[in-house]
Amino acid sequence: MALITRVSRLFRADVNAVLDRMEEPEILLKQAVREMEEALAKDQQQAKLIEVDLDQLEARQSDLERRLKPVSDELDLCFDNGNEALARSLLKRKLESQRYLDYLVRRQQELQGAYKALQKRIDENRTRLESMRQKAELLAGTDNKESQQVAWNEPDFMRQFAVSEDDIELAFLREKQKRAQS
Repeated sequence: MALITRVSRLFRADVNAVLDRMEEPEILLKQAVREMEEALAKDQQQAKLIEVDLDQLEARQSDLERRLKPVSDELDLCFDNGNEALARSLLKRKLESQRYLDYLVRRQQELQGAYKALQKRIDENRTRLESMRQKAELLAGTDNKESQQVAWNEPDFMRQFAVSEDDIELAFLREKQKRAQS
């Protein structure tokens, strides 16, 4: 049983090694960088949309607050003149506007929270993307350096074994001298 287990482990290890070589890590890394760039662009677009929504909410809030200011004076006028029907109508408008204003404030707080979280995620993703880009550059640089080192080192390595015509002539004369002495 132990032999079968060892053989199966060896086989799995060989299969995994073959698959690792087939995956080409440089291509996978480039794909991961592209996907991260797309995700970052999507998050940045979403952040811009939130900014637009926040601007619109702020404009609605200021417009609503501007409209609510004269209502108090109008209510005073209605009560001074005893016009309770008009006062009720103004109170209804004031209450509805106040509830809408409360909703806008809550919505603005929610969007600001979402915006902060999104900005944090964007910053983290930028950091990760930069790290992945550096890794991709290093991997690409390592592959280039390895191929350059092999190309540059082989001739340098072989030069140390090169034999000149003078070396051949000296070796020839030594051999000739040895044979003449014998």
